[in-house]
Amino acid sequence: MNHVRHAKGVLTAAAATAVCHTVMFVGYRWARDAGDQDPDAWFAGTTQFGLTTIASWTLMPILLWAGMRLMRETGNHLLILVGGFTWLGISGYFIDDIDQTGGHMPIPALISYILVGALLAGGRRDTGNN
Repeated sequence: MNHVRHAKGVLTAAAATAVCHTVMFVGYRWARDAGDQDPDAWFAGTTQFGLTTIASWTLMPILLWAGMRLMRETGNHLLILVGGFTWLGISGYFIDDIDQTGGHMPIPALISYILVGALLAGGRRDTGNN
């Protein structure tokens, strides 16, 4: 077991989670504000909501990749793929929790995601060809 890779995975997943959670928090507030500006419009704020969601879902795998590469780790395919899809699932499940005034995802869910990221980061087999 490579404890250093796990530690790097924790740092990377925590930073990526903080960034993506902040994107969602700010973006959904932007969408609510757009809806409040024109309360008679049916789909006011829908574009902002969709852009925010897509940005968060796209940003997570990029941040996971960049964070591990920044720490000079290679072979992060499992973390990037599974971590990205896991973020899609967890953020989609808790989307109503964050899409409210002062809302956020439950702390245990965020911590669980970071721990999953740590486990996935250590999932690379060493081939001796580094």
